[in-house]
Amino acid sequence: MITIPLVDGPVALRGALDIEHTPHGLLPHRLPAAARARFPDNHRARFDGQPLTMVEAQPAGVRLVFRTAATIVELDVLPTKTVYKGAPAVPDGVYDLVIDGRLAAQAGTPAGNTLILDLPARRFHTTPGRPGTVRFDGLPAEPKDIEIWLPQAEITELIALRTDAPVEAPATSGRRWLHYGSSLSHGAEAASPTGTWPAVAARLAGVELTNLGLGTNALLDPFVARAIRDADADLISLKIGLNLVTSDLMRLRAFGPAVHGFLDTIRDGHPDTPILVVSPILSPIVEDVPGPVVPDFDATTLRFRALGVPDDLVGGRLSLSIVRDELARITTERADPHLHYLDGRALFGEQDHAELPPPDGLHLDPAGYRRLGERFARLAFDGPFA
Repeated sequence: MITIPLVDGPVALRGALDIEHTPHGLLPHRLPAAARARFPDNHRARFDGQPLTMVEAQPAGVRLVFRTAATIVELDVLPTKTVYKGAPAVPDGVYDLVIDGRLAAQAGTPAGNTLILDLPARRFHTTPGRPGTVRFDGLPAEPKDIEIWLPQAEITELIALRTDAPVEAPATSGRRWLHYGSSLSHGAEAASPTGTWPAVAARLAGVELTNLGLGTNALLDPFVARAIRDADADLISLKIGLNLVTSDLMRLRAFGPAVHGFLDTIRDGHPDTPILVVSPILSPIVEDVPGPVVPDFDATTLRFRALGVPDDLVGGRLSLSIVRDELARITTERADPHLHYLDGRALFGEQDHAELPPPDGLHLDPAGYRRLGERFARLAFDGPFA
């Protein structure tokens, strides 16, 4: 077996905006160091939702890409697995091996650290673990393009890559699509990393994905807008609104200016780049009432429920219906020929919700994510991104 360098070598690490050197190896980040320096302090053992430090380091859409004739590929990793106190156990993350654009194999490892989240108490702590090895063998012996997609919901430190044949650099990437969104875009509930809806859409459209789906943290943070402004991207989509409602973070008075400011910052770095603003998909629990949305740990299976009532909207609190109206108005009034709007219910609406109801009342199942990705590929890449 040959040890292949993970930096300054033939392997491309795509989908990450930064790489941190750790005592174990390399930690991909989906937000750059300048943005991470602006994070709320999640290390005070109290937080709202999921810590941003956790979700941005979970490598949704991040993959190692190279060309080789190897029949065996081994990757040493130190995962950090997330466990929710009081919720059903989460299975080990899946590593997808893609050969010449097709999913060819899947593997995983039970090794790694454990991050325990106590959502009701708003506390978390990490139990250290040991590294493990993810192994793929029996691969075809001819030269081939390989992608190893990292688990979308497991922080993954990369330690070493080994193959039984030399490795070459991959072909130049195609058009670069950067997507920003909530936990639905992060896709922790997808069956594997290529099953998140942005990954499904990117693979169908033949574009290179950077997924800034940040579970519970798509909150129009200015430091994220600056990260998008400075990123290399040919196409940008922004799925806005769900987390703002489910966290009950913002009132109507602040929402419009915040969206304008987010778009203004991105436009500073991408004056002519196509930008698609996507409103939330159908989510009945907050369609016409505000959040916050809380997990129900008394149920036999995890479900979410909203604490707001319709009368709360009079004071300027947000529901998904209000968010959609505002996003449609803002994108129209900006009169930007490169700015487009897509109603999220065209991606997943009433009929889809009836056929593929979200198991927890909020997030989709693997079939739902695939449908959403296929719809986006058609409506976006055959539309404003064509």
